[in-house]
Amino acid sequence: MPELKERVISVYNWFEQRLGLGGPVMEAAGHEVPSNTSSWWYVFGSAATVILVLQVMTGVLLALVYAPTASHAWSSLEFLDHNVRLGWFLRAMHGWGSDFMIAIVLIHMVQVFLFGAYKFPRELTWIIGVFLLLLTLGMAFTGQVLRFDQDAYWGLGIGASIVSRVPLVGGLLVKLMLGGPIIAGTTLSRFFVLHVFVIPGILLAMVGLHVWMVLRLGINDWPMPGRLVSRKTYIREYHQLAEKTGIPFVPDAAWKDAISAAAIMLSVIACALWFGPFGPGGQPDPTIIETAPRPDFAFLWIYAVLAYLPPSLETPVLFVAPVLGIGAMLLLPLLSGEGEKHWSRRPVAVLMVTVIAVTLGVFTRLGTYTPWSPIMNAWTSSTIPQAYLRDRTPVERQGAIVFQNKQCRNCHSIGGEGGLRGPALDSIASRMTEDQIIRQVLQGDGNMPAYGNALNPSETTALVRFLKTLRGNNLSPAVDESRRLTSPNEQQPISSTEH
Repeated sequence: MPELKERVISVYNWFEQRLGLGGPVMEAAGHEVPSNTSSWWYVFGSAATVILVLQVMTGVLLALVYAPTASHAWSSLEFLDHNVRLGWFLRAMHGWGSDFMIAIVLIHMVQVFLFGAYKFPRELTWIIGVFLLLLTLGMAFTGQVLRFDQDAYWGLGIGASIVSRVPLVGGLLVKLMLGGPIIAGTTLSRFFVLHVFVIPGILLAMVGLHVWMVLRLGINDWPMPGRLVSRKTYIREYHQLAEKTGIPFVPDAAWKDAISAAAIMLSVIACALWFGPFGPGGQPDPTIIETAPRPDFAFLWIYAVLAYLPPSLETPVLFVAPVLGIGAMLLLPLLSGEGEKHWSRRPVAVLMVTVIAVTLGVFTRLGTYTPWSPIMNAWTSSTIPQAYLRDRTPVERQGAIVFQNKQCRNCHSIGGEGGLRGPALDSIASRMTEDQIIRQVLQGDGNMPAYGNALNPSETTALVRFLKTLRGNNLSPAVDESRRLTSPNEQQPISSTEH
């Protein structure tokens, strides 16, 4: 044993003479921090770092088997789940680690906000933390796309539709995102590069910078009511507090971080064992449009928000709200870098956190059972009300069958029954002309997908004929003013009805 110990020491000395890392690492581990920072509230940053290491390790192992091609991505995940020993567990660890990391980073951001740790001199530390949150969400989104199942395919299609609404450069951004006009192998390759190389590289670099700034500026001292932050005096007061009550971070403060990180790791393992991996669901098939794609847990609230928003408000909310929200987070330490830190003296901050948390929680809950619309109680088995079939021609009745079989009522209602994702169709023929209905069905618009590839010409004709009968309380049908033919004497349409 003594000989083995001497050999280990000699090997360590050999590396230390050449690298010189031991001294800085020991100094960083043993640096003194105010004793009041040894709290269970200060463990989330280190826990997030541990989960990041887990994600990198499991991600590397998954990349050894995963095939980032449109023809093999789905089957490679199936191979991992069923043919590689503990492959399903590896995927589950990676998936649940992602959800846990997002939750921990969010909790850490809330703790930093409520404790006023974004104030002087830690403004840049907070700003980097905001970008770390965005990068973490980016990792989660790109990871879902790599599953390349039905949810991933249609979810990416919705994401591309949202990006296409960006003024002026929307089309260019979609091509940059998808690698072309459609979702294909190039799309998957781009998201693989983003998920495996680009985002993790930036994330690791910013985590290193974030940790370096924490070491350099010190851990935020426990906020006390009435102890104000002043740029003129804070650094001196902090050093005095550290000298008076300082304890070495390792081991006096780090043991709580270690216990918390271990508990979170055990929670990830428990979820992976109990719930298993995420997907993959059905194989991606662009011809299957009767689908309700659902994003991963972190993005469910966005789906619910879009389901409740009127179509006219979707684009402004999608592009204005995130810019304002992220901008406010980045400007927060620059505009409020001094003053009170304790949450009891900052009721507006507490109210903001409460409102945001409740809002996200409610919409996330709605998103778990509301992938497309707030109410979806009409399915293929629900028959068309008889009132909409009476006195209809055979072609129009055939259109009603198409309307039912294609599950149009999942998003649209007639007779007060159906989904609320799209507008009610009881009086669609009084609002849209035949040409407009045909164009809407075949090409889609806004949040409605294009059904041109899912309907043959006879189905399209029958469906449009049926929709043209839906005029509410016998309202006049919509007329294209550019084609309106008027009588020289009566200035009224010569032909105004189809039925």
